[in-house]
Amino acid sequence: MSVTASMVKELRERTGAGMMECKKALVETSGDLDAAAEALRTSGQAKADKKASRVAADGKVIIARDDSKVVIVEINSETDFVAKDENFIAFADAVAAAALANGTTDVEALATQSVGDGKSVEAARTELVAKVGENISVRRISIVENGGPIGYYTHGARIGAIVALEGGDDDLARDIAMHVAAINPVCIDESEVPEETLETERRIFSEQAAESGKPPEIIEKMITGRIAKFLNEITLVGQPFVKDSDQTVGKLLKGAGASVSSFVRFEVGEGIEKKDENFADEVMQQIEDAKKDDDD
Repeated sequence: MSVTASMVKELRERTGAGMMECKKALVETSGDLDAAAEALRTSGQAKADKKASRVAADGKVIIARDDSKVVIVEINSETDFVAKDENFIAFADAVAAAALANGTTDVEALATQSVGDGKSVEAARTELVAKVGENISVRRISIVENGGPIGYYTHGARIGAIVALEGGDDDLARDIAMHVAAINPVCIDESEVPEETLETERRIFSEQAAESGKPPEIIEKMITGRIAKFLNEITLVGQPFVKDSDQTVGKLLKGAGASVSSFVRFEVGEGIEKKDENFADEVMQQIEDAKKDDDD
């Protein structure tokens, strides 16, 4: 059976695979569209499995919201180039919408959910891997629900933050989210700082102060002052507000009769070790990988 252009077009629309891959699959299955689609899915999964071990530390942070909750999702690619690809962006948006609709923060559970065109998240991811030639992963999801104000902010595509308030309004919540995105506090206030963290810092400051040779009472004041400074640096309420450094976030909130009940911040690739590779070598490696995939 001869393979026509309309058959190739239909298979491309069904699978998202490249034109030559579709034509090859149709030839190998004697024009059977269903068999060709299954062959492409199998091939795409095999390619995705081969790429799964490759480090994906680039990507995009997506935020979506409905009336009562806001979801933030990090989706990774291997390079910034793919992270800007329209297919990757469409996939990221679809995943965020699916997470919001299903209310799940479990990546494995989300993989089975629909992205709106009948495909599961995992099927769409597999097709995207085959199309762009890089490892793609849905790394993490967080959802913030609140009966009061919720604000969110994204800095480009790489950093996103969500803040829930008690009191205040959505504009204030967005300003605090902007601060969280920019300054990256560790926690809301002193009560959330682990005691072991404080003990470690106190020991370090004590050793440093002891070297000054000052009297014990002065050393104790030095340690107290340094601990206070440390807490202001890492807690949201202790930090100078990013839009007005003359007041702390705590004072801003107090003036508005508000407090932060929770916040979450995602930054693309944080905590992922990425190999430092020469760009030309990286491109050549991708070309070699593409050749191997074609041979397979």
